[in-house]
Amino acid sequence: MDINNFLGYKEQIFETLVLLALYFVIKYITNKVISGVGRKFEYAKERVRMLQKIVNGNLFMVLIGISLFIWGVERSQIVYFATSLLALIGIAFFAQWSIISNITSTVIIYFSHPVRVGDVISILDKDYQIEGRIVDIGIFFMTIKTEDKEEITLPSNIFMQKMVKKKRVDQ
Repeated sequence: MDINNFLGYKEQIFETLVLLALYFVIKYITNKVISGVGRKFEYAKERVRMLQKIVNGNLFMVLIGISLFIWGVERSQIVYFATSLLALIGIAFFAQWSIISNITSTVIIYFSHPVRVGDVISILDKDYQIEGRIVDIGIFFMTIKTEDKEEITLPSNIFMQKMVKKKRVDQ
């Protein structure tokens, strides 16, 4: 490789390095702010981590977008790629309504439901009653560990449809 090839891109390389440094500074600051707010309002650590992941993912997408502009990728090419990608994602999601239902249910459970990770619950069902501790709330499923150390995964949309009894645990 010839060094002259790199010299032609001096400005883009410099701008990219500045952008990367700025990205890491903003990421550090936002993570600190989110952690501070989480401690102040006594949010569960899992919620704080999830919010940090969401914010960091969005920051990364902005980084990629600005980098593409720095390196001279035309807007029409980006728009073409983005719309093609969104069309594929849209077709995949709308082909499976249950996926959207589970994601929506997870968001509702995570931010509005009174149960949290670590709570002991009983799901009141006429056919099969589940009792155990919530160990994870994922995007599609909730994981509940029973007293017998069995792990039960329950789709989030099914959890939303059931009556749930939160048990008190004496500390």
